[in-house]
Amino acid sequence: MDYRAVFQIAAAGMDLEKRRVDVAALNLANMHSSVPAGQAPYAAQKVVAQPLQVNFSRAMGLAEPALLPREVKLVAADLAPRLVHDPGHPHANAQGFVAYAAVDQATEMVSVSTALRAYEANVAVASTARAMAAKALDLGGQ
Repeated sequence: MDYRAVFQIAAAGMDLEKRRVDVAALNLANMHSSVPAGQAPYAAQKVVAQPLQVNFSRAMGLAEPALLPREVKLVAADLAPRLVHDPGHPHANAQGFVAYAAVDQATEMVSVSTALRAYEANVAVASTARAMAAKALDLGGQ
């Protein structure tokens, strides 16, 4: 059995989940940023990934692994800005509203939490594959 395919799949998963955490942190960091009236505020982003396509009969050692690279894109969320009435703010418009990024803190924190759990699952897969490969080497050496 070729363990390289398992490591490649787990590494691709870890890379995707790291990107999701990074984007959620970026969204949270820009949650309270405002811009002068008439300009578009920060647009929250989300990670969109195409599924990783693997030919498992080849990946499990019957032939060379056939791993296709995952296409990961950052897409701006198409949400209206959050308007807060604050007439004394320097970025307030004529009606006294300040436009902030449409970022929901709860949604971003859930995104971080699920991405961390998925990252941990991929680490567990890689660790298990490493342990299995080490055990196979031990058994083969006896």
